[in-house]
Amino acid sequence: MAQSDRSHGVRPPGRRLRRVTGGLVVLVLLAAVASYQFQLGPRWFGFDYPSPVEEPAAVPPPEGLTLPAAEDPAPVAEATPAAEADARAVRRTVRPLLRDRRLGPQVAVAVSQLSDGEVVYRTGEDRVTPASTMKMLTTSAAVTALGSDHRFRTTVVAGTNRRRIVLVGGGDPLLARRPEPIDESYPPRADIQTLARATARALRDVGRSSVRLGYDASLFSGPAVSPDWRPSYVPDNVVSPISALWVDEGRGPNTSERSPDPAEAAAQAFADALERRNIVVVGAPRSEPAPAEAEELAAVQSAPLAEVVQHVLEVSDNEAAEVLFRHVAIAAGLPGSFEAGSAAVVSTLAEVGVDASGDRILDGSGLARGDRLSPETLLSLVGAAAGPDHPTLRPVLAGLPVAGFSGSLAFRFETGPAEGLGAVRAKTGTLTGVHGLAGTVTTDDGVVLGFVAIADRVKVPDTLAARVRIDELAAALAACSCAA
Repeated sequence: MAQSDRSHGVRPPGRRLRRVTGGLVVLVLLAAVASYQFQLGPRWFGFDYPSPVEEPAAVPPPEGLTLPAAEDPAPVAEATPAAEADARAVRRTVRPLLRDRRLGPQVAVAVSQLSDGEVVYRTGEDRVTPASTMKMLTTSAAVTALGSDHRFRTTVVAGTNRRRIVLVGGGDPLLARRPEPIDESYPPRADIQTLARATARALRDVGRSSVRLGYDASLFSGPAVSPDWRPSYVPDNVVSPISALWVDEGRGPNTSERSPDPAEAAAQAFADALERRNIVVVGAPRSEPAPAEAEELAAVQSAPLAEVVQHVLEVSDNEAAEVLFRHVAIAAGLPGSFEAGSAAVVSTLAEVGVDASGDRILDGSGLARGDRLSPETLLSLVGAAAGPDHPTLRPVLAGLPVAGFSGSLAFRFETGPAEGLGAVRAKTGTLTGVHGLAGTVTTDDGVVLGFVAIADRVKVPDTLAARVRIDELAAALAACSCAA
């Protein structure tokens, strides 16, 4: 009598085949999911395809699928005409707050309705010390001159024998010392270690394991420290010397202390990163121009300028603002210096209808106490950024801190009407004795206003009280029923 295979503990061949086939199917499915999720196809096998995460519009539809042509959507509501402001209501809201003597003897306030730019309230000085509200002019000129998608490149170039390479600064204001997790840093930053990794790979490809290193920061010219800044600013670590080549804005590793020569420090950081990748750097890095006929070995690039602008405005970054100031000058065909930046910002803003010709602009950050701006210049800029004629300025308005929520206004607006929270978007301006805000506010009944409020002769003991009062002024506008 014949016995079955099961009685001897042997599985039928068909069942074994089914189990093996089933396991292979699971593995293939897992590999497909992993390739889709982590983009392993290009990494492991060298082929490419449109990523549904990064390029969803480029992914072709399944074969045989036909879709009807998209129709223009119907409006969900009729357009609401822009509300106009009642100048008397604005005046009744603002004037009582300006009676506070702690604001000092010199206060300028201006309010306009953004629907047409009409000024509905104005009081105080013709020109004031802008402090960091100056960054609104600098960033506006930068996006106008360069475009919001512009990126700054840091490169490594070499001559024909590749025995000497040169690190070339492209004026990336946010070039970092090391990579940072994308969820911990905004905007994403190019970094020296990534550049060193790509450079080491290019050198090994041609059989080189040692080089001499030069660095070129000649994109910018003139003094690295403004003669209009207080002499204590650099030694007290308020600001770094401005350079077209630096890492972490001239700060040392794990410290806020500024380097006296940011370009040299960046080159040394790059040399150390090459050494860690088994490329011997012979001697110390030295300053030298890049060869005229140099070959580019590697490069990294910054985030788009619109994201850099948002960073500058949100956290009031002095160093990054000064770098953008020089880029405006270079875009205008001028040297990358303080003096040329001043002329270039004025001429560039004129292209978008903002007249700053009567103002005194000495730097890009507002650290210079000799800066003088009229409130009308700032109001005009806010109106241009909010209007339809100059969409390139939109990142400036979108990048302003939001009262009680983001950037330099995250922990402000703790007193005064609660309507100010989220309804005020404004750039802060702060120096010793100077406190101001400039931006937009939406009133309780829907009027969108541009406003500027700056007090520039505040006594030191009144610092916090003056800052709070200016916050309360902006919040009061948000709570106002100011529609005409």
